[in-house]
Amino acid sequence: MDQDIIKFGLAAFATLLVVVDPPGVVPMFVALTKGETPASRRAILIRAVLIALGAALFFLVAGRAVLSYLGVTVHAFSISGGILLFGAAMPMLFGQRGGLQSPEPKEPTAGHDIAVFPLAMPLLSGPGTIATILLLTSQAGGNIQKLAAIGIAIAVVFLVAFVTLYLGARLIRLVGEGGVDIATRVMGIVLAALAVQYVLNGVTGYYHLLLGH
Repeated sequence: MDQDIIKFGLAAFATLLVVVDPPGVVPMFVALTKGETPASRRAILIRAVLIALGAALFFLVAGRAVLSYLGVTVHAFSISGGILLFGAAMPMLFGQRGGLQSPEPKEPTAGHDIAVFPLAMPLLSGPGTIATILLLTSQAGGNIQKLAAIGIAIAVVFLVAFVTLYLGARLIRLVGEGGVDIATRVMGIVLAALAVQYVLNGVTGYYHLLLGH
């Protein structure tokens, strides 16, 4: 596989992993499934991850068509996406969930499937995840290999999310609330840097586009 494709896929994986932020979802998953049996908790988790994965792949497939329909250029979306992701990074720097996901999901009503809401959406596949996928799709520019790399990155990220949430209760006991807080802050720093890079790429690309004219 081409080195550029591998680098693009790794960058997509890193960005999505930070935005989805599985360790940040762990305390909420544990709280939401507190009264469930291990088998029921596992079933809820499987449904949640599959639904979130399906939503993410939908936007991967339809993302470019959406941007084209709206008349949004790659460079404009890169800049706006970077600004949005930077906004998501700021709460994480203070130990909170990303601002584009759901920091405080509402309590589900009676009979409501928590696998759908709030676990799948918006905790795992929220606006931040969707915006990131659209941003990556625009950067792929219709390149099939790059789009496939994004698809693989999405699948691996949600696999990591499944394992992290499955071991959630043990993870909290192992690292403690402080450990989760530190991990969230580190992810916030990484996401902020990636967001700035997206803005710089968009500005540079638009500048070269103007020079081309």
